This record gives sequence, structure tokens and C-alpha cells, in this order.
Amino acid sequence: MLRRIIDTDDSKTTIIIRLMVGIVFLSEGIKKFLFPYIIGAGRFAKNRAFLGTLVGSFEIICGTLLLVGLLTQIPILPLIIIMLVAIFTTKMETLTNDGLWVMMHTSRTDCSMLLGSIFLLIRGVSKYSIDHQL
Repeated sequence: MLRRIIDTDDSKTTIIIRLMVGIVFLSEGIKKFLFPYIIGAGRFAKNRAFLGTLVGSFEIICGTLLLVGLLTQIPILPLIIIMLVAIFTTKMETLTNDGLWVMMHTSRTDCSMLLGSIFLLIRGVSKYSIDHQL
């Protein structure tokens, strides 16, 4: 089980995807605390402070773990869930109200982060990680 969690690959391009996904999640988590009424807790209709703080905290912690490549298979799962919830709760409303092309435009980052996260879940991290050192 531990072997699967810290599994790495030899592809040098995997580090680019890992760094991209980690940086975006880390920065988005930090922004949820810096600008809570615009992109953080203020966006959530119910249980605002709790959900915004929870999502922001997960994005910061999991994004940092991705950046350093530590136990990548564990933090990638909550990030996939966050992206699925974000897509289904916000982008489906956009699809209904504004149409397909507006939804595709506004969801491009969400879809990219979801696919990058799924890639890392399947592939593991690169040899330039703490997991590889373990």
C-alpha cells in the first residue's frame, strides 16, 4: 500500500504537471483567505465560513504536498473531489443560464486542474520528489 502511495515515474514531463497543479491549488487556497468575500467563504451560500475555510485549507495543504511531491496519491484525492464539486455546483448553473460556450470558457481552469489531478493520481509523481527519495 505504501509503495503505491509513493510510486513515481521516470518521466521528466510529469514534474511540470505536478508543479502546475500544485501551484494553482496553493495559490487558489491562499486567495480564499486573502479575498474571502470575492473568491473565498463569501461565495458559499450556506455555512460560508466553514466551507470556505475548509476548501482553502485543503487547497493550501494538498497543493504544498504536491509541490514537494510528498505522498502525492493522498492529497490528490481531496483535490479531485474539490474540482468535481466546483464544476457541478458552479459550472452547471452557468451552463443552464448562459449556455455551453460561456460554461466552457469559465470552466477551463477547473477542467484543466481536474485532468491534471487525475493524471497525477494515475501516473504518480516524477523522480524529482520526496516520494522518489523515500
